Amino acid sequence: MQLRIDAAGAVSCVYGEAIDLSLLGSMSIRRGSHVEPDDAGRWWADLAPVNGPKLGPFVRRANALAAELEWLEAHWLTHASFADPL
Repeated sequence: MQLRIDAAGAVSCVYGEAIDLSLLGSMSIRRGSHVEPDDAGRWWADLAPVNGPKLGPFVRRANALAAELEWLEAHWLTHASFADPL
């Protein structure tokens, strides 16, 4: 789990349960994507909630979830103009 701490001490991350995030202070959680199957049973990670692409198709849901996390950590969490936490 990657944590981003800005100059004011605000912590941002892609939500996970590896650590108890509530210990860091009050939280604000919002959706970063939608991982859903299509009519053919293929999986897609739609990152529209953070102005990102639609990734896929993937044969397995786990692959779509992994691609979602990779994209969020590489493009959303580390983006220089990041200002709106998930």
